[in-house]
Amino acid sequence: MRERVHVREVGLRDGIQIVKTMLSTARKLAWCKASATAGIRDIEVTSFVPAKVVPQFTDAEEVARGALALGGFTASALVPNLKGAERAFAIGLPLVNYVLSASEAHNLANVRRTTDESIADFSRIVAARDAHPGPRIALGAGIATAFGCTISGAVAEARVVAIAEQLAAAGADEIIIADTVGYADPRQVGRLMGKVIAVAGRLPVGCHFHDTRGLGLANVVAALDAGVRRFDASLAGLGGCPFAPGATGNINTEDTVYMLEQLGFDTGVDVEALVALRRDVENWLPGERFSGAIARAGLPKTYRARLDAAA
Repeated sequence: MRERVHVREVGLRDGIQIVKTMLSTARKLAWCKASATAGIRDIEVTSFVPAKVVPQFTDAEEVARGALALGGFTASALVPNLKGAERAFAIGLPLVNYVLSASEAHNLANVRRTTDESIADFSRIVAARDAHPGPRIALGAGIATAFGCTISGAVAEARVVAIAEQLAAAGADEIIIADTVGYADPRQVGRLMGKVIAVAGRLPVGCHFHDTRGLGLANVVAALDAGVRRFDASLAGLGGCPFAPGATGNINTEDTVYMLEQLGFDTGVDVEALVALRRDVENWLPGERFSGAIARAGLPKTYRARLDAAA
């Protein structure tokens, strides 16, 4: 049996939050369904933020309900505060991902409060989750700008590790370390992820990389070497943060899955089905920047034979 690596599709959240075209609810749900058919089992389907801040998520409740009705995958949403979390809890999503920034300047720009205030808010979210009736809702806790910030520059590793330890102690079910602006390099990733995994204890730790400067997949390999087995990725490399100058595209889902499979890991994902979905998304979002080597060059003839031999 090959070791499993989990790839979460975040194109429907991070991928489309700054695109110019407003994607219809029907197309968002078609994206969900096709991703699940391709073998993606974790999809971040929307974000519960004020519509005036990110108009793309005006239909957050409708998309979340539709995703739950589709079934076949774990639907999650990103939230920046207690109010957003309460909206997600009301829908009944099984996983809610909270995010704060290690960079004080970015946290102030993104959610208009200090990082310590956001840490305190996470404790309130945990309490609200614990008081919510029905099946237990898992809480992911993401630390943005963990490798550097376009506003304030360097971010101390000790600060990131301390935040991770606080979020774990407060009740997080997963820690996600995010390179929001593509500043990370493999050596830095290996060093920081080893420290975060140590303080996270038994909690799973994931990574959210951007490919801003072409090091995204190299950073995935460094994280793998450090023990990470969970990664966010966005179809066609879409994505970027509206509150972080220069924060361009996420790592590409198709290329990430291909690389992981080539390295001998099992993602359970059909790369060719992702490429087919990508063609639809390219038609839905004309004029956007898309990335990805597999979509351009195709799979090598040896790919399928290698997978069959490994099975």
